[in-house]
Order: sequence, then C-alpha cells, then structure tokens
Amino acid sequence: METTSAVGALSALAHEGRLEIFRLLIRAGGEGLAAGKIAQLTGVLPNTLSANLNVLNHAGLIAARRDGRSIIYTAQYAAMRELIGFLLEDCCGGAPEICEPIAEALTCCPAAGDC
Repeated sequence: METTSAVGALSALAHEGRLEIFRLLIRAGGEGLAAGKIAQLTGVLPNTLSANLNVLNHAGLIAARRDGRSIIYTAQYAAMRELIGFLLEDCCGGAPEICEPIAEALTCCPAAGDC
C-alpha cells in the first residue's frame, strides 16, 4: 500500500460515525448489510449515512452491490489487511516480542469469511 492510499483510508476512518459503520460491516462478514439496516443499527440519518458510505467506498474500505431494491455494503477485507500491513510494515525492529500481541489480536474469526 502506498502512503497516499493509507492516508486516505485512515482519514476515512478518522470519524466516529464512519468508524462505527466500518466496524459494523467488519462484523457483518461477507454477506454485508443493506443501507437501511446500517441506518437502523447506527441511528444515522439517511443523508449522513450516504455521505459516510461514499467516503468509505472512495477510500476502498467498503464495496456496494445491488440486490433487488437494496444496496448491500460489505467491508473490503483485503483493503483492511493492506492498511494493517502498511501500519505494521516496520514493526518489531528485530524484536519480535514487540509485535507478538498484535499478531495474536489479528487472528480473524472463521465466521468473517474473507479474513
């Protein structure tokens, strides 16, 4: 991941509402959630939700697909892994015990599908 992409992703996540939406989509797994369900679960107004989803989508952190009359949003796990990899690229500095707790925290649950 290039620095510019990382800055864009981190900027998109540096907002309480967008971070909440992204974490919700991470928990939803590969099936994703309809925009209406995201609004219901977060209590965000539709116009604000739409703006937040657009920012996350533009940053490459989520994707959208149409399913009938609904738009389903899913987390882009590959982009999340790239961002985490970028942040940890120079981790440890020759002392792997520094990064061991981070590696343990990153073990993904099988239910997430794409992890």
